[in-house]
Amino acid sequence: MVITLEEMKNYLRVDFEDDDILLRNIMESAQTLCMDVARIADEAAFEEEPCARIAVMYAVAYLYEHREEADHHALTLSLRSLLFGCRQEGF
Repeated sequence: MVITLEEMKNYLRVDFEDDDILLRNIMESAQTLCMDVARIADEAAFEEEPCARIAVMYAVAYLYEHREEADHHALTLSLRSLLFGCRQEGF
């Protein structure tokens, strides 16, 4: 993972453990989504990208805060903008 649970909880200003499992699941999904948007299959290569951490943190924060009404299309468009610099060419 490009970020730790502690880093994510600090970013979200969450100081309780009730949502730790939820946050871990969202973190995994968000990193997979970011890697798909960036078109980078290798996790190690993705972690080296300077924009990877903030993109994953943004995605986790969005999915956590909007877990009942998330607009995944809008999230994907935002991630494309955040990851534009490291996004690999199309197929």
